[in-house]
This record gives sequence, structure tokens and C-alpha cells, in this order.
Amino acid sequence: MRSFMYTIKAPVGMHARHAGLLVREAQRWKSDVTLSKGDKSTDAKRILGVMGLGAKQGDLVRIDVEGEDEDAAALKLKAFLWEHF
Repeated sequence: MRSFMYTIKAPVGMHARHAGLLVREAQRWKSDVTLSKGDKSTDAKRILGVMGLGAKQGDLVRIDVEGEDEDAAALKLKAFLWEHF
């Protein structure tokens, strides 16, 4: 399993458009991708779960990637978050 932390920098946080982009990126991978904020976590491939976390600017989130392509997926997801959030 690969894990990393990320602080949301986007002023609008993880609103619908950005959440949708994240879900699409997570769905590209065979590995399971879990997004967590505090004591809540969700499948990052599900839009309602991602939006339900309510991640705002300054919030620290954790991404866990587990599966056959976890190394590549974790690297791409980290780069994706830096670009969009």
C-alpha cells in the first residue's frame, strides 16, 4: 500500500467540479483508492463520497492506494492533486 498526505490549497476546496476530476483520475487505476479527512474516509472513485468529506482549503487529507498498480497510481494522484487542488 502507498499512502501520502496532502493539504488542500484551492480556495474553493474540493467542490463538485474538482471532486469529479479526482474521481475520474482515481477510476483510471485498478488499485483501490481511499480518501480520508480526519476520522472520515471514502472510496475516491465515488463522487458522493468525495464530496461528502467536505474538504476545504487548509484541510489535510490522506490518500491510500492499494493494488497491482499502486506505485504508478500514487505518483499520478499526487501530481494530480498538486495541479488541481
